Amino acid sequence: MKIEIITPEKKIFEGDIKSVRVPGRNGSFQVLKDHAPIISTLETGPVFIVDESGKEKEYQIGGGVIEVRMNKIILLAESIR
Repeated sequence: MKIEIITPEKKIFEGDIKSVRVPGRNGSFQVLKDHAPIISTLETGPVFIVDESGKEKEYQIGGGVIEVRMNKIILLAESIR
């Protein structure tokens, strides 16, 4: 899967991943390969990305939106730390 993490100021991350876990409005959820298409709002909290080698990376976002479609993920974060 490919992911792009973008804020209003710049692109934070782009690359191939195995999974991503995000803070959804109704609780945390994970996206894996071949996930059904979805658009969801995100709350403030951690985003965990597992890259192709199995290494996990964490970002703290200040809310946003995620779109998943055909193994491509776009995460638009309001802010990121």
